[in-house]
Amino acid sequence: MEFFRIQKDIPFMRHALKFNIISLVTFLLAVVFLFSKGLHLSVEFTGGTLIEVNYEQSADLEKIRGSLGKAGFSDYSVQNFGSSQDVMIRLPLKGDQNTNQLGESVIKALAADAPGASLRRVEFVGPQVGKELAENGAMALLLVIIGIMIYLAFRFEWRFSVSAIIANLHDVIIILGFFAFFQWEFSLSVLAAVLAVLGYSVNESVVVFDRVRETFKRVRGLTTPQVLDHAITSTISRTIITHGSTQMMVLAMLIFGGETLYYFSLALTIGILFGIYSSVLVASPLVMWLGVSREQFIKPKKVVEGANEDGAVV
Repeated sequence: MEFFRIQKDIPFMRHALKFNIISLVTFLLAVVFLFSKGLHLSVEFTGGTLIEVNYEQSADLEKIRGSLGKAGFSDYSVQNFGSSQDVMIRLPLKGDQNTNQLGESVIKALAADAPGASLRRVEFVGPQVGKELAENGAMALLLVIIGIMIYLAFRFEWRFSVSAIIANLHDVIIILGFFAFFQWEFSLSVLAAVLAVLGYSVNESVVVFDRVRETFKRVRGLTTPQVLDHAITSTISRTIITHGSTQMMVLAMLIFGGETLYYFSLALTIGILFGIYSSVLVASPLVMWLGVSREQFIKPKKVVEGANEDGAVV
């Protein structure tokens, strides 16, 4: 399915060096922000207090957040838990605070603007649990990257595999750089979004690389930049349909999903936009710089001994 077909190939590779420089600068800035500012980790990673409250009617999460903010609480997380009447409140770990007193303070704060809450349980989550979550999250990210590398190594020639992996890591670091620079809260849902972006981005790279391989085998007389330009141009319509429909869904979550889905959908939005950029304007130039050519996809002709002067092909 195509919305349109571009008859003349767009010369993307003519500006390949510019695209790679922009990517390198953006990547280095993201790394600087990660090391200088670090990620603003949520309570799930740092440890803290979990407070479960119940309402007789559906809870108004915005009023609850407003009540906690007025009471002086910060870096809190509020979301429904099980049903619209049950609410889970996460508060960061602060000194030697007493969990029971903290639960009572929360109930008093809610009584002002969001009355009717009854305390169900107060649970302390130690930093050890947060450390385990961080380690497991990093391990999940590493395993996904290794899995993608193995898949690409079997499906494509090594130049394509290396280029796709670099482009995917480029996307991940850029997302983390945004969260570090703006100090947005990095939670488990954001980690899930990063993992989703890895798979989503590699899918676009595979589509473009498949078209490159097909063009090398089918069309003679084209230079490598021309083949890459043709592959990218011929997949633009498909890219717009795929990414456009996905972004519409993510945008709906970003606008109407509330605070619970806000950073999750924000990470996906950044990943989708940079995923398009990296698959087309990062991975493809890298393939060209690594020296891909038509000869790598065409099997050499074999000449049978004792055949005529022209040789026999088998």
